[in-house]
Amino acid sequence: MNGIVIIGAGEAGTRAAFALREAGYGKSVTLVGSEPHLPYERPPLSKPLEGAVRMKTICSADMLEAAGIAYLAGLSAVRIDAASRSVLLSDGRTLAYDKLLLATGARPRRLSCPGADYALDFRSFADATAIFSRAAAGRSAAIIGGGLIGMELAAVLRGKGMAVTIVEAAAKPLGRAVPPRLAASLHARHVEEGVRFHLGQGVAEIMPDAVVLADGTKVPADIVVSAIGVAPDTVLAEAAGLAIGNGILADAFLRTSDPHIHAAGDCAAVAQPGGRHVRFESWRNARHQAETAARNMAGASEAFVATPWFWSDQYDLGLQVAGLPQPEHECVARPLADGALEFNLDGGRLVAAAGLGIGTSLAREIKLAEMLIAAGVHPEPAILADPAVNLKALLKSARAA
Repeated sequence: MNGIVIIGAGEAGTRAAFALREAGYGKSVTLVGSEPHLPYERPPLSKPLEGAVRMKTICSADMLEAAGIAYLAGLSAVRIDAASRSVLLSDGRTLAYDKLLLATGARPRRLSCPGADYALDFRSFADATAIFSRAAAGRSAAIIGGGLIGMELAAVLRGKGMAVTIVEAAAKPLGRAVPPRLAASLHARHVEEGVRFHLGQGVAEIMPDAVVLADGTKVPADIVVSAIGVAPDTVLAEAAGLAIGNGILADAFLRTSDPHIHAAGDCAAVAQPGGRHVRFESWRNARHQAETAARNMAGASEAFVATPWFWSDQYDLGLQVAGLPQPEHECVARPLADGALEFNLDGGRLVAAAGLGIGTSLAREIKLAEMLIAAGVHPEPAILADPAVNLKALLKSARAA
């Protein structure tokens, strides 16, 4: 009775462990986590409370015990032996498995310039603690990378009274994931809040008290943070002989090239119609993939189907994006008094929607848009652009049809 071993105790790994029990799986479940803490959610790390980094745990020790989940904290997997179905741990133990779930997540991309070691990462509780323990009014921070993580951190540090500079190699911030008009609005808000930007710039060197840009500009900084994105953690999988692409390649059922091993979360590149594999980096995706993988490991045969979705809080603004907006899509804007809402059409079909407003003011609209995307509707652009047209009524009509 070898049971199931899960490598990675983040959102995906932990949710999968509990989903196995909810699916009625009765054999042993072992969750291996490299950090010494209980499993915790990462999004709250960028939202310190009264100056302290928040650790919002996914579950308690009592919950793990009650579910019969063996949690091995502070340990990492050293090697997978796919032939014998076993995992060697960093403490020398070997765990045998019937099924294995890889939920190894992603690791921060590393800067390669001189002095790169002076830059702090922003991925784990330890990273957040290192940053916010040095954050104080009157000090300065340079954030290398103008993506969602870098921009979110900039907003938090400005709220603490710090001088903040963002260095971004691209001509505009937020270029990869956020629709251009909404990205421009967020950029403008950061400028209003006093954030300085150096766009289209590389980094020549990082010094203990400054960042030297490619053009020779010296940006003073008491804290330097690297936020240039993440790469899927595929080291174990690759060494075990699993198929690798932009992540651990998995089919629609989240099975890897080894039928006894599944993958879920930021490390997994999941097969899509047409043959490509896509990684979806978001909290909700990690949960949904984990639950699907768990049910399949417990005996189900369920394809993973979900609309990608993510959110970002910056100052008092809330951004939500459902689907995968692409530059080639037809973009339809819906004017709103309290925010901006955009829809993306591909061949007339609604495939993505994005909203930017105060707090969660547009959450309902994005949720309805997500349901319309799942319904495969082909709405007239004029209808989407008309704020008088209720999205709930549009969904009701689509379902009736």
